[in-house]
Amino acid sequence: MIEMKVAGIAIDAISHSPIVLLRDGTDRRALPIWIGEAEARAIVAALDPKPTPRPMTHDLCLTMLETLGAEVERIVVHDLRNSTFFATVVLRHEEEKIEIDARPSDAIALALRAKCPIWVMEEVVLEASVPVDRDADEAERRAFREFLAGVKPGDFRKHDSPQANEG
Repeated sequence: MIEMKVAGIAIDAISHSPIVLLRDGTDRRALPIWIGEAEARAIVAALDPKPTPRPMTHDLCLTMLETLGAEVERIVVHDLRNSTFFATVVLRHEEEKIEIDARPSDAIALALRAKCPIWVMEEVVLEASVPVDRDADEAERRAFREFLAGVKPGDFRKHDSPQANEG
């Protein structure tokens, strides 16, 4: 799994739908997840917390969980099927771990309020993420090609074996 952070909300230029952007810790990959307008507002509200006159839905959910003695431990975006992402909210109640199916947008809005980590399965990141820093990716590929060009078969011998010391 790869821990990711919310980079922000964007708007799809074609569909005008909101997109939540998750970024990995190196800021090299972004995972765009198309979401609804209400969920986008909930995520924006959590990113820039300002007091509201009444609890919003995700605030209410978090308050209910905390009142019942449960803690939001983490969320996990674990699958992508037919262009739909799937997530789980992982709760801890006393000694019990409880996993609850959730839409990623709701899980992310809750995670931001609970200040808990957002994890994404590596397979999902590989399938749906986009590179953020193409220059860094190209520099890494170029450095690896240069490394491979200088590798000789003898470089793979064990240096502590008797054969390594033979001519």
